[in-house]
Amino acid sequence: MTPAPVGFDLDMTLIDSQRAILASFAAVAAETGVRIEPEGVLSRLGIKLQDELAHWFPPAGIDDAVRIYRAHYLLLLGPCTTVLPGAAEALAAVRAAGARAVVITAKAELPARLSLDGVGLRADEIVADAHGPEKAAVLTLIGAVAYVGDTPADMAAAVTAGIHPVGVATGSFGEAELRAAGAADVLSSLADFPALYRKIIP
Repeated sequence: MTPAPVGFDLDMTLIDSQRAILASFAAVAAETGVRIEPEGVLSRLGIKLQDELAHWFPPAGIDDAVRIYRAHYLLLLGPCTTVLPGAAEALAAVRAAGARAVVITAKAELPARLSLDGVGLRADEIVADAHGPEKAAVLTLIGAVAYVGDTPADMAAAVTAGIHPVGVATGSFGEAELRAAGAADVLSSLADFPALYRKIIP
């Protein structure tokens, strides 16, 4: 019997994309004259781009801001994205068990794929443009056994899907916040994931 897939968030779970994200928002602010506070962006990191821009722009300005952001992000993701410790080993552990590693992210598919390629990571599948309850629906659809992420919304998605929520405190949220959102385990980095995975797979 093939083991169930494992879902992984992308930003600040597998990759450190903060520099690329903040630099892209700074470019949007420079081109539009709209002030965007980095602290606000970081506090919500992981939500969809359109939803973040809605904090700074009226509805009529969001599409143009998305275009500006994505143009800059595609240029910045290569030099400004790094792999997080243990990410490659975590994906390898899932594959070694005969399961699929599925990246489920709020990012659009192209930058998600380029970000993974740029740091030498490979997902068996990428599900893009998903956040919150949408991630829960994907996890249910693919029959995942666990979801690994760095935000309370990731943990809530796993709880809703009825699977094992694994928090990793490599983003903007600490252990207490991740556990409050339902995390069954919280790792300081993905270096600890292979050992945990051996305990949680059926």
